[in-house]
Amino acid sequence: MELVLCLAVVLVGALGAAALIRAQAGARRRTELGDARAEAQRWYERLGGQLMNLHGDEPAVRQALADAGERYNAAGSQLEQASTPHQFALARETALEGLAYIRAARTALGIDPGPEVPTLAAARGVGQLTKEREVDVQGQTFRAGPQPGRETPYYYPGGRYQGRPVPAGWYSTPWWKTALGAGAGVLGGILIADALFSPAFADPGYGYQEGFGDGVDQGGDGADQDFGGGDQGGDFGGGDYAGGDFGGGGFGGGDFGGGDF
Repeated sequence: MELVLCLAVVLVGALGAAALIRAQAGARRRTELGDARAEAQRWYERLGGQLMNLHGDEPAVRQALADAGERYNAAGSQLEQASTPHQFALARETALEGLAYIRAARTALGIDPGPEVPTLAAARGVGQLTKEREVDVQGQTFRAGPQPGRETPYYYPGGRYQGRPVPAGWYSTPWWKTALGAGAGVLGGILIADALFSPAFADPGYGYQEGFGDGVDQGGDGADQDFGGGDQGGDFGGGDYAGGDFGGGGFGGGDFGGGDF
């Protein structure tokens, strides 16, 4: 009888401990979910407030604000559907991308870009343009540079295209969007990326800082390999590109250690 009683006490204790562990794990999950929701909501609301207060007629300003508006709409949709910390993190990333476009719009307006925002997951390690570049690809001229202008009205906060780093800066056309299609579009995008960001142009004599060359393998095919590989792994942020995969899919990380172009 005493043995049965002891076993019953042990069983009740074990069941109680298991219930306590489940309760604690559930509380942690609820806390993580609440924190992730609040963080995403905070950046989303900040993006909305900035959008309401900025206006401009210059092409670079209008384009940056349009891109920011797309990200705002995408982040709002993601927030409505999110039910896990990861999904809220994706919404946060989309809102942060929108704020990167807000800072670009403020720069194009000639005013202070405002406080820094956390680095986009997609832009880590890809660097930023520091000099103007101009290349001809398939009979078309493509330009890029560190500042907005009449010929470079499209801002890009940095990311990857077909495994190639695309630095933050201003571009003459959003070729990374049109090149997302099939067939010739993809080939054209690869050629543009190769022409604009080939390791051959790491030589400071071509207008890049030495930091670009520091992050790639030296010598022959080794440098080319850093531009290859990796798949596109998803879409380029919010708006037309849904925002989700920009924040960590095929765009994450970089081989250049953050060196500027």
